[in-house]
Amino acid sequence: MDFKQEYEKWLHSPVLSPEERAELESIRQNPKEMEARFYGPLEFGTAGLRGTMAVGLHNMNVHVIRWATQGFADIICAEGEAGKRRGVAICMDCRNHSMDFARAAAEVCAANGIHVRIFEALRPTPELSFAVREYGCQAGINITASHNPKEYNGYKVYWEDGAQLPPQHADAVAKRLSEIDVFTDIRTMPYDEAVKAGFIETLGAETDEKFLTQVMGQANDPETVAKVADTFKVVYTPFHGTGYQLIPEALRRLGIRQLLCVPEQMVIDGNFPTVVSPNPENPEGFALAVDLAKREGADFIVGSDPDADRVGIMVRTKSGEFQVISGNQTGVLLLDYLIGARRRSGRMPEKPVALKTIVTTEMARKVAEINGLQCYDTFTGFKFLAQKKDQLEAAGVGKVIFAYEESYGYMLGDYVRDKDAVTASLLLTEMAAWYASQGLTLADAMESLYEKYGYYAEHTYNLVMPGLDGLRDMAKLMKSLREHPPAELSGVAVTVRKDYWDGKCVDCVSGAVSAMELSGSNVLRYELADGTSVIVRPSGTEPKIKVYILAQGKDAADANANLEKYGRWVEALKP
Repeated sequence: MDFKQEYEKWLHSPVLSPEERAELESIRQNPKEMEARFYGPLEFGTAGLRGTMAVGLHNMNVHVIRWATQGFADIICAEGEAGKRRGVAICMDCRNHSMDFARAAAEVCAANGIHVRIFEALRPTPELSFAVREYGCQAGINITASHNPKEYNGYKVYWEDGAQLPPQHADAVAKRLSEIDVFTDIRTMPYDEAVKAGFIETLGAETDEKFLTQVMGQANDPETVAKVADTFKVVYTPFHGTGYQLIPEALRRLGIRQLLCVPEQMVIDGNFPTVVSPNPENPEGFALAVDLAKREGADFIVGSDPDADRVGIMVRTKSGEFQVISGNQTGVLLLDYLIGARRRSGRMPEKPVALKTIVTTEMARKVAEINGLQCYDTFTGFKFLAQKKDQLEAAGVGKVIFAYEESYGYMLGDYVRDKDAVTASLLLTEMAAWYASQGLTLADAMESLYEKYGYYAEHTYNLVMPGLDGLRDMAKLMKSLREHPPAELSGVAVTVRKDYWDGKCVDCVSGAVSAMELSGSNVLRYELADGTSVIVRPSGTEPKIKVYILAQGKDAADANANLEKYGRWVEALKP
């Protein structure tokens, strides 16, 4: 694609507003910026689209939203009149322009004869997944960039099971998008006209209540929560986002009486003024929550990202400071707790199953198997975890009680097929209260789990490679690792090499090659002689290579020393 030609096409399109045209005129003398915006379209994948908000083919704006929706609408229409009648549910987060983008998507769907159920205002991502399933929709659209910085927005698409699009449907949408023009092939209908014509209806409090009823059904031990309710204090922050209503309500219904919400961050604001990044993976974002917790003598902090699909926690230690519990650790704690709570309450299914991704700690497998659960791996992404859940349960292999990935995402229950910070916040708080009833914090609980199951340590390195040059550097790095696979990392021999692209597993000692169950994803894994695994993959939503180190050790110091050792190898990968 000739980026200058595409730039001129956009600049002279009658669809652009004067403000959009002025924005493009401002970059006329900046060929690098022009190329970055117009060298090609945003790539449509199983996670939909995500990018910075600006005018351009490679950015998030109303024209790209309409184009993506037209391509998706064509796939929905291919399901026939029944698919159009079942329609699409549409949701949005707190980001700048999210409502504008959601309404634009609704207008395109309506013009294509597709019935739309759109939320009246911002809602958590898991509620969109729930709505698709609850109302029997053919598909769903969510305008969100999850935990990305304020400059970003995104377009997530879901299918009838409530999960993000499986690869075959994403490929079909991508193919259709390659065939249609961003301006001339788009059908759209004015929003108010579509409402009057009956193509668009609004979802509100009634859907919230249906969703919350399901969430509350996951509670295991409200009696113990009641015992500590007068003394157990919880601080919650939504990071200016969609969790601000439903998560506090769920915690109150659980029986939490001492609930303190961070007032500055309960304000809905797509600029996220109180944090550098609204990501619960970043401890610095919890500064206001920690200050409030210390002032009020709280024991436990919960924070959900802007679209309320991820959740992070912090706990008070014996020194009075607050400690981060990582996503890997949180998942291990919750899995161990759920096993015990379900058995105590008589709610454990006959053949319980736990799911995790290939980059999630192996400690989760240890917890599952020692407690008699089957544990299965999937590729990164909840569409794969959801697909595995449905496959296993349909085949009668077992019942999934918990699925998670290390990046602070947890899926529970049968009513969503995506990560769910609302339900996870409920159960994490119940778990913290249960340990508090025994005089323990989650930090104490984590230490006891290490003593019981062994010492594990994990760290994820993000090799950020922004812009067009970054895309080339990412591809170059993955190509180099495949063509020149390392025989050792930081002086420790690689014993097994796995390439999830072609599904080949190489025994580096014998040279034997075998086929793996998983294939078709751009991921490399190195298993080392000391039990450590190192996984390398490009992020599906951000301009970076992610490197995961999953280490073990004879004690905590040994496991952490391994992290540091292999971290030096990762640092050497930077271009």
